[in-house]
Amino acid sequence: MVAALSGACAWSAEPGSRRQRGEDTMLKTTGAEGKQVVDSLRRISPELGDWIVDFAYGDVFSQPGLSLCTRELATISALTALGNAQPQLKVHIDGALNVGCKPEEIIQVITQMAVYAGFPSALNGIAAAREVFEKRRVGPAFSDPAQRRTPAG
Repeated sequence: MVAALSGACAWSAEPGSRRQRGEDTMLKTTGAEGKQVVDSLRRISPELGDWIVDFAYGDVFSQPGLSLCTRELATISALTALGNAQPQLKVHIDGALNVGCKPEEIIQVITQMAVYAGFPSALNGIAAAREVFEKRRVGPAFSDPAQRRTPAG
């Protein structure tokens, strides 16, 4: 186990590749929107922008072991549960779609948060998803009407 942990530490400490890995991963997930966020942060707090690229994307999001889709779903879950991170939630819902997550998976993750974080958080998460889905013209509202569930009764 120590060897596995020391290997992970050595991997994340590669200084030359950390920034590039972070920029590449951020681009795959959040695209131009993520870069705009980091660039705007760098104008007022350069270190915060660097931490996002280097640590969040270069070390954490880039680790082997989980797909980017799984990582985005976990992030959506956490941001939904927080209940106060709508801008970040929208970026990560968009990012989840960018890396191949299905709208239905995103909806299920957000809906499950009603159990653990409460209905207000889940409702706010669904509202964020609706905005992203409408912008991208994906999700249940844009699927084949024959495939939509209708309420019984």
